[in-house]
Amino acid sequence: MNMNFDMKNTSIEGVKLITPFYCEDERGYFLKNYEKDVFRGFGYEAEIYEEFETYSCKNVIRGLHFQLKSPQIKFVRAIKGTIHDVIVDIRKDSKTFGQWERFELTDKNRVTLVVPAGFAHGFEVVSEDAVVSYKCIGKYLKGYDSGIVWNDSRLNINWDISAPIVSKRDSELMSFQDFCSNFGGLEV
Repeated sequence: MNMNFDMKNTSIEGVKLITPFYCEDERGYFLKNYEKDVFRGFGYEAEIYEEFETYSCKNVIRGLHFQLKSPQIKFVRAIKGTIHDVIVDIRKDSKTFGQWERFELTDKNRVTLVVPAGFAHGFEVVSEDAVVSYKCIGKYLKGYDSGIVWNDSRLNINWDISAPIVSKRDSELMSFQDFCSNFGGLEV
């Protein structure tokens, strides 16, 4: 069972879209979205440290989150529904520093987005609800959990939701300018 790594739809170095092995018949479907040796062959040698999922209703925006120390690599997939997943390059000295890109992840396209270490990550739910799965390489360090406010004017992310539902925490995250002034980018 082979998995296809699709890099055609990415414009920022290090970001990958993974199309999993998928087959369907009258009984239902089988989907294989992770195999240690396949991932190792593409440079992901570290073990998956944690896996979790979120449930969100329509118009929710989560993010833009990252870890200041030992940034994690994330593998993100919509198990149910449709999200627009947004990543922002915050890698120090990256030629695409401060650039963002958006990807549509759905339960129909079954694509997994690889969010490399050194990116802020968030998403908006455009379907009635969504379940999003994350696999992470690297330990979660609560004391270094941080983020950039989702509606930062300098980043000018094109969110499709006109009346978003955002947590208090996410509404109070730092601006991109504050991040640049205080940290200058993430070392990865």
